[in-house]
Amino acid sequence: MSSIRSISHYIFNLFLFACIATTAVAQERYLLWGDTHQHSGLSFDVYLFGTVAATPDIAYNYAKGKPVISPVTGNRWQIQSPLDFMVLADHAELMGAFHRLYSGDKAVGKTKSGKAMLELGGAQTDSELLDVYKLVVSAATGSGANDYGLSAVDLTRDMHAGDARKPTWNAVIDAAERHNQPGQFTTFIGWEWSSLPKGANLHRVVFTPQGGDIARQFLPYSQMESTDPESLWSWLENTRRESGAEFIAIPHNSNISMGRMFPTVRENGEPIDADYARRRMQWEPVSEMTQIKGDAETHPQLSPNDDFADFETFPFILTPQGLTPEPTKGDYLRSALTRGLEIEKDIKANPFQVGMIGSSDSHTGMPAVEENNFSGKGKHDSIAVRRGEPTGIGASKGWDMAASGYVGVWAEENSRQSIYKAFRRREVYATSGPRIALRMFAGFDFSADDLKDTAMATKAYSEGVPMGGQLKARKDKVPGFLIQAAKDPLGGNLDRVQVIKAWVDDSGKGQEKIFDVALSDGRMTGDQLVGNTVDITSGRYSNTIGAEELSIFWQDPEYKPVQSAYYYVRVLQIPTPRYSLLDAIALGISWRETDKPATIQERAYSSPVWISP
Repeated sequence: MSSIRSISHYIFNLFLFACIATTAVAQERYLLWGDTHQHSGLSFDVYLFGTVAATPDIAYNYAKGKPVISPVTGNRWQIQSPLDFMVLADHAELMGAFHRLYSGDKAVGKTKSGKAMLELGGAQTDSELLDVYKLVVSAATGSGANDYGLSAVDLTRDMHAGDARKPTWNAVIDAAERHNQPGQFTTFIGWEWSSLPKGANLHRVVFTPQGGDIARQFLPYSQMESTDPESLWSWLENTRRESGAEFIAIPHNSNISMGRMFPTVRENGEPIDADYARRRMQWEPVSEMTQIKGDAETHPQLSPNDDFADFETFPFILTPQGLTPEPTKGDYLRSALTRGLEIEKDIKANPFQVGMIGSSDSHTGMPAVEENNFSGKGKHDSIAVRRGEPTGIGASKGWDMAASGYVGVWAEENSRQSIYKAFRRREVYATSGPRIALRMFAGFDFSADDLKDTAMATKAYSEGVPMGGQLKARKDKVPGFLIQAAKDPLGGNLDRVQVIKAWVDDSGKGQEKIFDVALSDGRMTGDQLVGNTVDITSGRYSNTIGAEELSIFWQDPEYKPVQSAYYYVRVLQIPTPRYSLLDAIALGISWRETDKPATIQERAYSSPVWISP
């Protein structure tokens, strides 16, 4: 099956988006697929939730397309089509401490914390490891006395501070270097900064395109040093100056940030200013907007006129109480992008001018996010029969998890620097899992005829900008958009292509509108639904509706050159079975018992193009 997908995307690159420029304006760019958010047992939560056998080698080999033994089920597992690149992003906090402790590392075992955890969890049963997890939480948060008298100071001194994480960090680097195969499979050295003030998810995945010689000069920055993103940026700036390392930090799960991921005030309570905007955009050019813990494009309460807004909504913040706060504009990407325009009007700088990506956040060591090949978030929800039970992530249950997502990247070659530069220029996009091929350009001299030109991309790069780019408005011309999308060869046909536009009106308030710009099956309006071929008794569907490809030249009929605006593309598939339906059929229960829809419309989201007056 992987050959079918590879051949289709090869043809897609050559035929639809031929780009054979030899000028300095553009080089040939190819569509690459990756996951920038994968965890192994070196993450403390993965290990203590019982997935002790999840190694970096399993994660990399799975992503490369090799069969692996699942560290959760013990069964053989294999991705349907290999990925092109991956970031192993284990939590910086206590990185590798429990793997080392329970592997007999005396340096960890002789500490106060190590002795307590060996006594409590020496047999490493699931229940014992969960007790160790509770001990770690009580010590780290001071949320209650524990029988071992452990404090946050003890935990930090024994398992985190100084060189405590250095052996693990070196092992992380070694694994990335061992699996990096430029031109075939690219690995990035990275980690996750896991800030969680009062349960608000402010996590960032951080990666560098540099190799091990540079990465060995520092240790990953963690929330145990600071929970303030600005402190992370300062560390990145200082580390770049001292080591020469480049970095990208990727916010994720803004949908459960309690309004703090895209705020109007800084963590210290001061208003956002131009310096904050500059620093944030220096380090955070993209944001992860779809993954296993839900989709963060928008919410029905924030976009009531969007018929497709309620997609894989995940309202459970990361607290044991499982609170489900009301969505705010600081939680979702579309409202954040619009908020950026509003702030820019006041301070002349946009702090939220970000591209969109997807990645998995899998805690099984395997980025398995296909609906028919989903391995779950972690051990608690990795097996279908357990997915009606709590996962340990707030009040969520297994079926609340989404089988999502991946990032598509347009890069000159499959290498660290080339992919890194694509992230920098935001020529990247998100999908909820299917490998929908998508390209979008904006410019003032395009026409529908350009879609027929095999050298279209050459002109598009030289006379316009791709997704992630910026245009200066012209009073004499309306910008045109060249949009082309092709289905995943192994997935459902395409239903429609939409352009989402947002702008700032005369009062300084953000507005949004959705345009159905290309519809399958000859439909004339978006109100006409594409249909649904899913058989809920078998979990099968047919591609007898929808289109394999949709292409369009589009101009905004309401364009005003005096308005600041952004535009991004959303591509929807026809309805296909959600994995929870497949589970229900296999378990012999009604799909309604999962509390999830039987079918979903998978999708892709381009990074925006911004047009300024």
